[in-house]
Amino acid sequence: MTPTPRLDLHADPIELTAALVDIPSVSHDEALIADAVEAALREQTIGFEVIRNGNAVLARTDLGLPSRVMLAGHLDTVPIADNVPSTRTVDPERGELLHGCGTVDMKSGDAVFLHLAATIEELAHDLTLVFYDCEEIAAVHNGLGRIERELPQWLQADVAVLGEPSGGFIEAGCQGTLRVRLTTSGTRAHSARSWLGDNAIHKFGPLLARLADYQARSVDIDGCVYREGLSAVRIAGGVAGNVVPDAAEVDVNFRFAPDRSVDQAIEHVREVVDGLGLGFEVTDSSAGALPGLGAPAAAALIGAAGGQFRAKYGWTDVARFSALGIPAVNYGPGDPNLAHKRDEHVPVSQITEVTRVLRGYLSA
Repeated sequence: MTPTPRLDLHADPIELTAALVDIPSVSHDEALIADAVEAALREQTIGFEVIRNGNAVLARTDLGLPSRVMLAGHLDTVPIADNVPSTRTVDPERGELLHGCGTVDMKSGDAVFLHLAATIEELAHDLTLVFYDCEEIAAVHNGLGRIERELPQWLQADVAVLGEPSGGFIEAGCQGTLRVRLTTSGTRAHSARSWLGDNAIHKFGPLLARLADYQARSVDIDGCVYREGLSAVRIAGGVAGNVVPDAAEVDVNFRFAPDRSVDQAIEHVREVVDGLGLGFEVTDSSAGALPGLGAPAAAALIGAAGGQFRAKYGWTDVARFSALGIPAVNYGPGDPNLAHKRDEHVPVSQITEVTRVLRGYLSA
């Protein structure tokens, strides 16, 4: 049996990040890192109730303060690509870099949260910590969803900070996403006598023209500008090189601003393809998240970060918090474009800066 690694929550969060990276925790295999995080929180923090739920670890204070902040981060990573244990290099422009699976997504964010829980002497807000499992795989396995079902009382806060990589910027809310499968039918024939058939693929010509000419909407919400996008992302059809196809399909992905509901997004895509005579099937959808930066606790966080914030492009678990009525932002070290790469790495200066900003925000 592998002994539980000891994490020093009072160490520099750069060192703590490296220690977390050195514990392999691919999705569905987070038991060891959850053991380490649970043990460290129980032994090295004061005033926190700590519980375990599967391979998730939760902790919270109950000081009777006027507001509650939730710090949430996932413990799992994508499969390791010869990039554990962690290593370090020095870049002439960016300074020291910490390399390894999870340095960006998102063990550096976890390290900041753990370090602050152990070292802030006087909190300005009651604090809830949620470290969960299986974020990097299908949503049905996501530990945050399990916590929402089994421990809903733990997901109550005035604002939530998800430690996803954001380059040290506060990225508020997130886009919604919708995937629709559009289908056509025709008549199969030998391609040497194509006039006897009805080509299903050719019927997508007007659709592709509409998508190419589509003008994406930009929406300003709480000072965050979300730009929408409607794109064909997959096309399939045909059975052989000498057969006119009698069936074809195109998958379309709509990334929509969080002022639209899923139903409104579906209706918009229907309007775009109206009159083309296509089969229409929704295959996947997730609502976006409004930034909610007008909430007092969220506004205070923006102030602590020097007023730097922007819209989040893409979907993250902040949408789960938004659905619960909790304003939520993404804020963590690391360039999200480096997540999941073999050369995943984070400038250690960003870990230090995010720690500084959150310490100022959370401290009385």
